[in-house]
Amino acid sequence: MDVSEAIEERRSIRKFKEDPVPKEKLIDILEAATLAPSGKNKQPWKFYIIQGEKRSEMIQAMERGMNRLSKMGIKTGSAKLTLRVMETAPATIFVFNPTSKHPLLKRDTLEVYSDIVDIQSIGAAIQNMLLKAFDLRLGTLWICDVFFGYEELCEWLGEKGQMIAAVSVGYPDVSPSARPRKPVETVTEFLGQP
Repeated sequence: MDVSEAIEERRSIRKFKEDPVPKEKLIDILEAATLAPSGKNKQPWKFYIIQGEKRSEMIQAMERGMNRLSKMGIKTGSAKLTLRVMETAPATIFVFNPTSKHPLLKRDTLEVYSDIVDIQSIGAAIQNMLLKAFDLRLGTLWICDVFFGYEELCEWLGEKGQMIAAVSVGYPDVSPSARPRKPVETVTEFLGQP
């Protein structure tokens, strides 16, 4: 598939068919992720693939976190809708930076800079995952609402590193149209003359 076509045609999918995703395709997606550029070639990523009966445990952990935050008066916004997507997606891939720590813990300046570089690297890895999945005729949803269950999900996974995001994967059961984008001219400034 042409890269431009993949970038232009890929959509966030929020409804999946029940069909499981073959392990080989999940491995292909993660191999694409690991080919992403990374600052100092640190390759600061670790992946957990949640499938089958483990999905209900994942949902329970996320719900515990959302309930904890609700009791504190923190609104969880769209997380309930995202939770339903995660519940029905055949696979969800959690993406961690195993060399970093909880985002709210105190850091010195060098740790902050290192985290910023690592998060950009991991963002590139996630984008590679989305494009490879699209190439394999799979749908994806890049999920940051997992932060509403951060502690509970990390504890459930037994992971002490920094959770960055999750990506739900499956065969799309919807075909959403493109969402509006800001024109390049409104988000770009050219400085200097060529």
